[in-house]
Amino acid sequence: MKFNRREILTGALGAVAFPVGRPKGRPLPEFQGSQPAPQSQGAQPARTDTTGQLARYMVAARDHDLPASVVLEAKHRILDTFSAMVSGAKLKPGEMAIQYARAQGGVAEASVVTANFQTSAGNAALANGMCAHADETDDFEPDTKAHPGSSVVPAALAMAERDGRSGTEFLRAVVLGYDVCCRFLLALGADHVRATHRSAEGTSATFGAAAAAASLARLDERGMRYAISYAAQQVSGLWSWVGDTDHIEKAFDFAGMGARNGVTAARMVQMGFTGVPDVLDGEHNMLQALTTEPHREAMVAGLGEKFFVTQTAIKVFSVGAPIQSAIDAFLTLRREHGLTPDNVRSIRVRLPEDGARIVDNSAMPDVNCQYIIAVALIDGTVSFDASHSQPRMADPRVQAVKRRVELVGDRSLMVPEAPRSAHVEVTLTDGQSVNHFTRFPPGTKENPLTTEAVNAKARDLMTPVLGAQKTQALIDRVNAIEGVRDIREFRGLLG
Repeated sequence: MKFNRREILTGALGAVAFPVGRPKGRPLPEFQGSQPAPQSQGAQPARTDTTGQLARYMVAARDHDLPASVVLEAKHRILDTFSAMVSGAKLKPGEMAIQYARAQGGVAEASVVTANFQTSAGNAALANGMCAHADETDDFEPDTKAHPGSSVVPAALAMAERDGRSGTEFLRAVVLGYDVCCRFLLALGADHVRATHRSAEGTSATFGAAAAAASLARLDERGMRYAISYAAQQVSGLWSWVGDTDHIEKAFDFAGMGARNGVTAARMVQMGFTGVPDVLDGEHNMLQALTTEPHREAMVAGLGEKFFVTQTAIKVFSVGAPIQSAIDAFLTLRREHGLTPDNVRSIRVRLPEDGARIVDNSAMPDVNCQYIIAVALIDGTVSFDASHSQPRMADPRVQAVKRRVELVGDRSLMVPEAPRSAHVEVTLTDGQSVNHFTRFPPGTKENPLTTEAVNAKARDLMTPVLGAQKTQALIDRVNAIEGVRDIREFRGLLG
């Protein structure tokens, strides 16, 4: 995927008049100069005003129609994240997050999924974020490796509940959050972030969540500048999450932390906190602090034209992103050649090197490629229960099959146009060899899911928790979210 990284010159177009009743499907304008850029006290005049460009867009985006295709894709991601929240609430990371939020008490501003209490917006965002990434069913952006949904949607939900915002406002805030989340990593350089032992997923979550929450807080340009600064101050996340054996800290690192941070930034500014107005451009700015490979223009290039909510991959299986293509490739071979544990001698899985390092015999079942492939050979699929079962991973029969699976990190597969592909080769007991290459697994933008397929995934994940009737009602409500006058209508459906 290629990105437009053209230099955007501050004020080049002067003040832009906001169009009224913009025809659906036309891109949002790029906002250049609605207010002079305030300077930090004592700072030298900035040569750029990326902070201002982003802040002005964040203000304008909440009042403009989105193309119908973007609205549809946003509904898919909202429903997909709600499903991850509901199913994750019954796993250990989600259960512990809910217990934590309950113990904190707090003003009853927002609800916690599947729970019978309300708490502060920040606490609710943290708990719902951890639930959303508890089971590896949340979406991801293949190029940056960000996981926008599990932090952006919980932050937006908490703020929308707190302030009684409409379904349309909520949806637009989610779209904005996806954009800012992914663009933040493009500006820093996602590979650079990992090369410095930091988590691309964790660091981007705060920025995306802050953008969504700030939109719903209805901040003006100056407020947006301050919210960006408070988000920048909270950005954190180490790649050490790979050592987590229980997926609890990982759920916090990827989602709960960022969702909470984003709501914190928006609420502080909403309550009158002031801050640095040019954190992306001024003295000691964020890009100077966080990267040696800055791509400043990536923060704003294509805003209103390229929407990252249409770019993320919706997972078909509740396992780590690097394994999605591997399962697809292997199950294709299993169907075409009648593979069974009795006729398979060995399985070689080749993944892009960066992804292979993450899923190579991980202690977490849903991030262990060898285990997931072994289950797929035995069961013919990978169920939600199997992908999260430590006892199943320890089962002698599974272990015996798992020893036949070899994972190879292949640097040649690390290509920007297909960053999460997989090649699987199976050698049969009769010596025959069969192979399959999956370039784009189902759910990616190149191989997208239909609304019916997204609904089916949501139904499978949520029905065991909410029951069939409430699950269907929630699916129907998300698919018609424009008609929701107050997002609090979801409280009874998610609880």
